[in-house]
Amino acid sequence: MVNEVPIDSPAADYRSLLESERADLLDKLKEIGSGPEGGLSYDSNFADSSQVTAEKGEVETLAAELRDALEGVEDALRKLSAGTYGRCEGCHEPIDPLRLEAKPAARFCMSCASRR
Repeated sequence: MVNEVPIDSPAADYRSLLESERADLLDKLKEIGSGPEGGLSYDSNFADSSQVTAEKGEVETLAAELRDALEGVEDALRKLSAGTYGRCEGCHEPIDPLRLEAKPAARFCMSCASRR
């Protein structure tokens, strides 16, 4: 049945892991100066040299990766609330609990992930 949580550990444990990961990602985004809408703020007194431009590009790339990871965590939390957490999006089989502990926002089982 697709709507049951196919994991041995209590859902609260996964919720706690996901909420902790979400808080960590939000802290990292804040630390690099990413605003609530995803924009980055820069000191207007910074000289616009090629070094600063390169660093801005690196920070923007990092911010995009963090926002993507945050979106995955938010999606996993929605699935947990809906009772569909822990099912592979590829084959619809349960994802190994050890994989979920290591990567709580995992969308695919190891078999499907290795084919991507």
